Amino acid sequence: MDAEASYSLESEQQFWQELENIVSGPSDSHELIDNALRSYLTLTATFKQEYLHSEYDIARCCYKLLDAKLFQHNHDYIRRQFLYCLLEEEDAGTLHLAAGVLLFDGRANEAVLEMMQAENAFPRLVNLIRDKRDDDLGLHRLLLELLFEMSQIQKLSRGDVMTVDDGFIMYLFQLIEELSDDADDPYHYPIIRVLLVLNEQYMCLANAAPSSGGEDAVTNRILKILSTHGPSYRTFGENLILVLNREASLSPQLLILKLLYLLFTTPSTYEFFYTNDLHVLVDVIIRNLLDLDPGVGKQDDRDGQTALRHTYLRVLCPLLKNTQLAREGSNYKREEVRRLLYLMVNRSTAHFAPVDETVIRLVIRCKQIEWLKEEGDEQEQEIERKLVEVAPNDSEVAKKLLGMSLVDAGESSLSVVEVAAKITKEKPSVPAPRRRKKNGNGVGSNGSFGDTLKVPSNDLSGSISSDYAREGGRSPFADDNQEA
Repeated sequence: MDAEASYSLESEQQFWQELENIVSGPSDSHELIDNALRSYLTLTATFKQEYLHSEYDIARCCYKLLDAKLFQHNHDYIRRQFLYCLLEEEDAGTLHLAAGVLLFDGRANEAVLEMMQAENAFPRLVNLIRDKRDDDLGLHRLLLELLFEMSQIQKLSRGDVMTVDDGFIMYLFQLIEELSDDADDPYHYPIIRVLLVLNEQYMCLANAAPSSGGEDAVTNRILKILSTHGPSYRTFGENLILVLNREASLSPQLLILKLLYLLFTTPSTYEFFYTNDLHVLVDVIIRNLLDLDPGVGKQDDRDGQTALRHTYLRVLCPLLKNTQLAREGSNYKREEVRRLLYLMVNRSTAHFAPVDETVIRLVIRCKQIEWLKEEGDEQEQEIERKLVEVAPNDSEVAKKLLGMSLVDAGESSLSVVEVAAKITKEKPSVPAPRRRKKNGNGVGSNGSFGDTLKVPSNDLSGSISSDYAREGGRSPFADDNQEA
């Protein structure tokens, strides 16, 4: 088909049929492939406003190409063509389709995201996110998703991370503040995830071995902005805890906990959160620590549960010690926390994994917090006895040094900075959070005070999430080819 062809369609059914004809055409040469791709982009750009109303429609359009033999037989070439579109085009419609194809293909094939990194796509994505929001909100969301996916599966270069300036981080925080009262806002979660993965990249750089060139350390701009302008961006902190409250997947929880750890161990951000939000966080940590059982599931699952338990305990200590919860009269749920710490080392039964040494050491650290202490505390004495029982003896140390230890619950050498690096990469699976509208008394519709999160609906038109990721190599739109 000639690239300059014009289209006159009378119905949506004709649009999808014409799109099918384009991606089903001959592809025996690069010239024929280029013509097909130009026709694909021309058709979608021409009728985007008329027939591609939702993110669901954009995803369907992308998968029309990804599922076609045209792409299956020439995927390396076509991926590179769409990457060049992303890097060079300025038209919002073309960018929307290019970002969508790269995003959905990248979720199923990490090589796509690695290619983007090799071709220096990160700075371009940062600039597009900053500049294109007013052009198309759907495009802006896809760009945020693409930046997140690209940054979560690989370590970015020092130069890439340094392209993120204070203005970009403040821009993202401000978007959360501006939209915080919109009950139907779909942008909190994608923005929060970008901020979390950028924090992860900063932490990786901070934890890396010093270079021989004597380069200066890269400033964690997320921590810097929250240290200097924290009170202006408290909606971010509120949403962060709300997301953690509903999160079930391992990787997102670790990303959130690592940022919380930094905030609770940096003096200028000790009191970044509202006190009521800290109360919610304590409740979430208590619940999740009691629910975690590293003795259940496959080995990878057990390793993840163990790492998550350690990380929650590492965060709990500075939360109770450094924030406003440590003030006299603000000691929230003192007895419940003491009971939790006791159970962490005393509930090893047939249903729960044996307690490991790292848990006991972290519990002892928490028990040293002044407002948790109690004179003549028998719990502390029992915890000390437990530590003696599980602490490795000389022969066990020798086995570990020789790489011969088979003990599942050995001492953890991981800090909160390193813990996620040891866990198998996991794709995000939780849809974007939604806030419930409050009634006149400021009470959520579930009877609780403050902002809560809706249970996500099954309407795919509301958000693009990993629900679109292929299962078993089959896209969610594979049956479209059977349409009349």
